[in-house]
Amino acid sequence: MKAICYKNTESIKPFWATPVHEDNQWGYAYETDTHFVHFYGTNHGLYVISTDMVMTEQKKGTLKDWATTICGAIDFKPMDTEVGQTVDSIWRPCLYYEDEINEALNIDKFEQRSCEQALRILIDKLDSLFWYIEPEGKGLEAYSHKTRELLILACTETENHLKALLKKANASPINGKTFTTKDYVKLCKKAHLTEYQLMLRNYDYGPVNPFLDWNKRQPTQSLPWYDAYNKTKHDRSNEFHVASLNNVIKAIAANIVLYIVRFGPFPLLHGTRTLSSIVNQIFNIMMVDSNVKTFYLPDLDLPSDLPKNLSIIRAHQSGYYKKWKINPLKI
Repeated sequence: MKAICYKNTESIKPFWATPVHEDNQWGYAYETDTHFVHFYGTNHGLYVISTDMVMTEQKKGTLKDWATTICGAIDFKPMDTEVGQTVDSIWRPCLYYEDEINEALNIDKFEQRSCEQALRILIDKLDSLFWYIEPEGKGLEAYSHKTRELLILACTETENHLKALLKKANASPINGKTFTTKDYVKLCKKAHLTEYQLMLRNYDYGPVNPFLDWNKRQPTQSLPWYDAYNKTKHDRSNEFHVASLNNVIKAIAANIVLYIVRFGPFPLLHGTRTLSSIVNQIFNIMMVDSNVKTFYLPDLDLPSDLPKNLSIIRAHQSGYYKKWKINPLKI
């Protein structure tokens, strides 16, 4: 079953005392055997889709006509992903609660905890560098053995994330030996890496989109921070200077993006561990120009006594979710 997405232009009264569509400019809808179902979603930040203010009504007419009536829907597009389905290890908006993220992404909690520990170390070390170097102006060009060490550490952890995703896809190295950027770059579109943007809080730096210009023609050179890692790792005498603070920041931003892809953003933003605290202290994380057609929507098991007239339900809170179907990651 495929859903549609569209832009909301009005809020139906008396259901919403305030113009809810202004902060939730995207709408998503599909039809069950008996009802139409509509979800609201934001078009900023992390493009959150609310599953606890879902509108339903008994089917009459077409789904597009209904969406137009209840929220002034325009610019209709078909969703790419079937309702109730996800792609293994690739987070997309709609997955919000820890229980559904764990189920829908087939998460190995031990692996997640290990990645969290590695990311915490990276950000702790970056925070320590900020004690001595301001990440602004000429400070971004600064380099030292400490910045080189952290760049190498961050990029090897980036490789760890990318290899994990390639293994999920049952991919084999192009050269028959080890994975390289020629393999890694295949994940750029599949994992939606270019959609993520970070900024440093309290500094005049950013925004940072570490994967924005990554391409298959130059799979290493189109990631300048990763190219710098290769150069300074293999030829410190001549390439010491490329281990700059600027490249370190971008490499660590890449790790945050890859963590989000694999495990979702909310453990970083709303978690109770030290990692969440330090991430929120240093970074602001958002998505930009996201392809909403690739988002996930839950398949709802609606009760038989659901009202026929237009109603609002709390789908997740009420336990209306069917089990997510996980599709394999393909590259």
